[in-house]
Amino acid sequence: MTSSLGTVMIVDDEDIDQRQYKRILERSGMVQKLLQFTYADEALAWLENHPDHDVDLIFLDVNIPRMDGFEFLQAIGERLPGMDTTVIVMLTTSLSHTDRDRALSHPQVKGFFNKPLQTEHLLTASKLIVAS
Repeated sequence: MTSSLGTVMIVDDEDIDQRQYKRILERSGMVQKLLQFTYADEALAWLENHPDHDVDLIFLDVNIPRMDGFEFLQAIGERLPGMDTTVIVMLTTSLSHTDRDRALSHPQVKGFFNKPLQTEHLLTASKLIVAS
């Protein structure tokens, strides 16, 4: 694969998913830097403490304990206004159209993928980054 995803952040509370995503992303050769967080509040704290971050893409699980994906979206909108160039792709096992519509109503959410993350998703995410 020749496209680049740049710096990618994964926010997902499932250890198995985290390992699988890391393997897919590393094997793709599309990632310059990978940041992994189990909880959205930890990812938010990292972003707040690194205002000059270079995160290009966030894969964000919808259902996470402590702070779910929607709460994360609200928090970055309120507390991190400079993140408007970061592309967010929501990951879920939910079949709910309401979740999908709610996610895609957020201006930074450019994609809504059903788990598990797959190589085809990386190609789509790369196109979303270019289009942003």
